[in-house]
Amino acid sequence: MRKKLFFIIIILTIMILPLKNIIIQAKVNNVNDDLIIDAKSGCLIESKTNSILYSKNENEKLAPASMTKIMTMLLVMEKIDNNIISLNDIVTTPKQAASLGGSQIYLSEGEKMTVNDLLKAMCIASANDAAMSLAIFIGGTEKNFVQMMNDKVKDLNLKNTNFVNPYGFDDPNHYSSSYDMACIASHLINNHPTILEYTSIYEDYVREDTEKRFWLVNTNKLVKFVDGVDGLKTGWTNNSGYCLTATINKNNERFIAVTMGNSSPTIRNTEITNLLYYGVNNFETKKLISKNDVIKEIKNVNSKPNNIIFKCSKDVIIVKRKNESLKQWNIVENININNEQSYIDVYYNNQLYTRVYLITDSKISKANIFDLIITIFKELFLTSK
Repeated sequence: MRKKLFFIIIILTIMILPLKNIIIQAKVNNVNDDLIIDAKSGCLIESKTNSILYSKNENEKLAPASMTKIMTMLLVMEKIDNNIISLNDIVTTPKQAASLGGSQIYLSEGEKMTVNDLLKAMCIASANDAAMSLAIFIGGTEKNFVQMMNDKVKDLNLKNTNFVNPYGFDDPNHYSSSYDMACIASHLINNHPTILEYTSIYEDYVREDTEKRFWLVNTNKLVKFVDGVDGLKTGWTNNSGYCLTATINKNNERFIAVTMGNSSPTIRNTEITNLLYYGVNNFETKKLISKNDVIKEIKNVNSKPNNIIFKCSKDVIIVKRKNESLKQWNIVENININNEQSYIDVYYNNQLYTRVYLITDSKISKANIFDLIITIFKELFLTSK
């Protein structure tokens, strides 16, 4: 009886817990402490806003193992989508790739394979040799590619990540955090959604019509057994334990969950699934303001132009609990006609949720004497009736 009462209290607490969301690392209180028990670190984010909906040691630096390949995927997809390389380009396997161990498709030095097949091998079967071949194809050397990886880390403003290789072998200076991995995954999916066409495949082949035909089976079993899961990447080494970055898309809502340091793949999959279902069943996004919506229109004879229209620079999207009203949300305008740094602050329960800068159609400058004369002339004669 006491045990049943305990779980009833927990469930009721979850239902009434208010969403607390802050500008960069928006997060809610961890009432569901049983969502992640085994993993050393983990988090759940909503992909449009990167809001943290659940976390445990989300900023702890840990070995990411083959989740490293999410960054490799990102750099490859950038080159493809910018038409710098194509899926049909032929890659010659370098010696460094052929000599790698771990998960692989057993590329031999000098073997030729398309970018498309190497991408499949990396995304589905976590092939280290495929990842290294793509890295050297893009970067010229592994060292150059790793520099590109860490430059992207800086671009994304991630604080707890550093890479020393493109495939995930352990190294004291090779680390990331569950929150950083979630952010890399979010950036990849939002900007290069084609990657999901690869990560969602459960099984496929490379070298299809040859004697070396190789069967690829997805290391992320959730893409087959959990409806809506379409990625993204597993990881394991002796040092890292079992890791997974997974994403689910339900009712046009996408959530990304990460666990690091699980003791077994079964427990890892269970904890990741718990996180994903927690997101799907409890949260939803809402667009408060659309990009280019007019926020304020001001007439000022001392400025040029006289009529200044301030517009929202991007969509303002919030994450809220399902069935929660919008009464707790309010918007505060901060308009400054002397410069272009006008903005709106969005508050939830009087806590700052996000700041969004405003734009104008033309640059605002101070009107000179001739501008003032022209304005007065228009007001007196052209607008009179």
